[in-house]
Amino acid sequence: MDDRPMRLQARVYGRVQGVNFRYYTQVEANRLNLTGWVANRFDGTVQVVAEGDRADLERLLNFLHRGSPSARVDRVEATWHAATGEFDRFRVRY
Repeated sequence: MDDRPMRLQARVYGRVQGVNFRYYTQVEANRLNLTGWVANRFDGTVQVVAEGDRADLERLLNFLHRGSPSARVDRVEATWHAATGEFDRFRVRY
């Protein structure tokens, strides 16, 4: 099994802005000890970039498919890459 850190890049579509999606994503990422960021995009989507263990990133991806309690997630587009190690924590970008 490959234990190298990975990077998950995801775009979340649906009713995901104005429903605390970024806050809940940050809480979940911190619980999973991931680093990276989450941000609203001008097109109404939410973008997530996270790094860490593949299993924990998979857990975050599962969360992104559900979202915050008030969110409605229509779809999630995700890509996988090698981690860069550029982040020291997970935060909300504005």
